[in-house]
Amino acid sequence: MSQEVLVLNSNYEPLNVCTLRRAMALVLLGKAEVLHHREIPLRTARGDHRAPSILKMRYPVRRPIPELRLSRHSILARDNYTCQYCGVRGKDLTIDHVVPRWAGGPHTWDNLVACCRRCNLKKGDKTPQQAHMKLFRRPKRPHFIPYLSLPVYLKARAREEWRMFLPIFEEFPENL
Repeated sequence: MSQEVLVLNSNYEPLNVCTLRRAMALVLLGKAEVLHHREIPLRTARGDHRAPSILKMRYPVRRPIPELRLSRHSILARDNYTCQYCGVRGKDLTIDHVVPRWAGGPHTWDNLVACCRRCNLKKGDKTPQQAHMKLFRRPKRPHFIPYLSLPVYLKARAREEWRMFLPIFEEFPENL
């Protein structure tokens, strides 16, 4: 069972994904209300309770404008944990500079892709053309800034009951 709960602002904007323990604390302190419960009950010493799946804060939470950070996890999430050269999926991936750093390749969204270790060794310090390799998809910076981090947003999209509260971005089709 997943121990994560989607937390929405008072205007139903996604704020965060928190632990079940933190969610129960927010409810018990009167800071949040439950919008959706889980099917499986939460067992405690005092009996069974309905565990929350989605919470809405009772008051507006002010947040700074989010920043889409360039990180290993964001690159892997953008590429759906798939090697961009051979299509292998998994968590044991590396990050590859399409144009190598020695050739002036920058450390930017447009030059970094998820890559399996085998393809990374095969490509080495060459460009894809020199290594006779082809990218499945040209890397680019996502055009949106989600309030949730990119990996958390993509993971949250997998939960059916959370989808109606998450914004839809055309870059990430519904069937991820």
